[in-house]
Formats: sequence, structure tokens, C-alpha cells
Amino acid sequence: MAKRLQRSTSRPTAAAPASPSAGTAEAPRKRGGRVSGTAVTEFTIQLATLTEAGIPIVKALAILEGQTRPGPFKGVLQDLVEDVSSGTPLSEAMGKHEKVFDRLYSSMVRAGEAGGVLDKVLLRQAAFLENQATMRAKILQATIYPAVIVFVAVVVVAAVIVGIVPKFQEIFRSFRIELPAMTQFLLDVSDFATSYWWLVFGLPVVLFFAHLTAMKRSRAWRLRMHALLLKLPVFGQVVSKSLIAQFSRTFGTLIQAGVPHLDALGIVRDSTRNEVLADGIEEVRKVVREGEGIARPMGETGLFDDLVVNMVDVGEATGELDKMLLKVADAYEVQVDRRITSMFKLIEPALLIVVAAFVGFIVVALFLPLLEIMNQVGSV
Repeated sequence: MAKRLQRSTSRPTAAAPASPSAGTAEAPRKRGGRVSGTAVTEFTIQLATLTEAGIPIVKALAILEGQTRPGPFKGVLQDLVEDVSSGTPLSEAMGKHEKVFDRLYSSMVRAGEAGGVLDKVLLRQAAFLENQATMRAKILQATIYPAVIVFVAVVVVAAVIVGIVPKFQEIFRSFRIELPAMTQFLLDVSDFATSYWWLVFGLPVVLFFAHLTAMKRSRAWRLRMHALLLKLPVFGQVVSKSLIAQFSRTFGTLIQAGVPHLDALGIVRDSTRNEVLADGIEEVRKVVREGEGIARPMGETGLFDDLVVNMVDVGEATGELDKMLLKVADAYEVQVDRRITSMFKLIEPALLIVVAAFVGFIVVALFLPLLEIMNQVGSV
């Protein structure tokens, strides 16, 4: 397999099969644009299947490029075909497109090329991508309904306060009655929202975009926000277990593919989106560089619980660290899935109760003076 892959990557361009898109008038390639994770996963599975069947890598890439619809991803595959046909290793060619094939992906491909097991590594990478996509889909599905409830509730309450309450205020003033405290509070809120609408509705938007800008440009702000996220009650535990599962699966997959421990830790550090975890992994990496094991510094970071540390310790002692890490990932992913499901089952009725309380407050605050007005009218 290794010799066959080497021969396929060193063939000249003329020997490579022509791409279906090639010809006298080749269609212009689309540069930039977003490539979906689903497309990358499907490509990985298909490429693994073709290479496992013994098809040279250049021909396999050309086949997949020909089957891809015009768009950003087709342009990327055309670049891969050209680079690999000219003798560039597949991992290096993929490294030129970091937005499509991240460092984790290209590192695993590089390990597969070095060990002559590219097809197996691609299958592992495809399973890894599918697992990540499944977890993201579950989280997204669980958050859609509560997000819709919150959005609708905010819109309805804002419309009532700005559009309906002022009309009731005119009625109350015309009858000159003494208003209950809750009604007066609602009218004051309505007056403030109407007079300073630019502040009430504009300030949250400005703060939101300022937060996004700070998250993008300031590592100190990201570190503070990520640390705060981990300290949140209930939700912080879910985030923590999710990060541990992600770390374990990524690290275990890299080791299983033959990536050295130090390099694997560096890749996991760069691929994680949580700055607190990234700093913890860097501390572990510094200790490992000095020749020590992984388990002890993992425990000293305070980010990994005793179960994970003990599993890693056993994995190092038995030489099956990759298997232990993948077992940890499986166990924690199940826990995260269960906690997310149970948490959002509680959040949905809680949100409904909160929305009902707001609506009930508004209704009572508006109708108490109306009852008094009806009594005055009846007595007259």
C-alpha cells in the first residue's frame, strides 16, 4: 500500500487522469466561500474508500473532483489534484486550505502517508468528523426550541410595552384614577422604553457586537469569558465534560494515527476553542517535553477529573493510551448527551413559566385600573 501511494503521488501531471471539468475552456474556480463540514466528511469517506480499493491518490482525487458540483469545494479539489499530480504530498496540499482542512486533518493525513496507512487514517478521520457533527447537531436541536421561545417572548413583550401600554395610559389619564403600584411601574417602563427606544433596543445590539469583536481580537477577553463559562452552575459542567470529550477523542485519534504525543498535544491545543483548556494543554505539553508522563500534569491543571487522569495513567502504563482516551471520549459524550437532554427538558417548561409570569403581570397591571373604571362608570 505504501509503495502504491508513493508511486501515485509522484506521477507527473501528464499521467494524471483529466478532470471532468478540464478542457479547452475550463470553468473559472470559485475562490473563497464556505465549505460545509458535511461536504468534507463525505469527501473523506469517499477518498478512504477509493484508496482502500487500491486506486492511486491522484486518480481518486480527480474522480471526486469530477463528481463535485461547481462551487468553492470544487475549486479546492482542483487545487489538490494539481498539487498532488506535481509531486506535492496530499497533507501539504491540504495544508494550503486551512479553512477546509484544518491542522488536525492535515496532520492525520501526514501520519497516514508516513505509515503507508492513508486509507485507514482517512476512515478514522471520517468517523471523527461524523462524531463531531452528530454532537453539534444534538446541541443545536436541543437549543432551537428554547431560543425560539425566548425570541418570541421578547418580541411580544416589547411590542406590548411600546405599542399597547401607551394607549391604556391615555385611558387611565382621562379618568384620573389612582393607579396601583404595579400598573404605575409598567407605565414607567413603557415611558422609558418609548422615550429612550434607541438605548433600550440599541444598547444590547451594540454590546453584543462589541462582545463578538472582543472575542475575536482579545485573547484576554476570551480567556475571561471561557473561564466564566466553565463556572456557570449546571451549564458549566456540561461545557466542561464536552471539552474533555473533545480533547480525549482528538488526542486519542491523533495517537492512534501515529502522531507523536508532543505534536498531538500541540494540535489539540491549537484546535480547541476554549482558551482555558488550551492553556491547560500547553502546561501538560511543557511537562511532557521534559520527559514526564501525561497523567500527572493533566491532574494538576484542575480541568480533568480523577476518572480521566486514572484512565490516562492506565493507558500510559499498558501502552494503550489511544484506546483509553477514546473510551473516555465515548463515556463523556454519552454523559453530555444525557445532561443536555435533561437540562433542556427542564429549561423548556421553566421558560414557559417565566413567559407566562411576564404576560400575567402585564395583564393584571392593565386590567386592575380597568375594573376600577368600570366601577366608577357603573356607580354613575
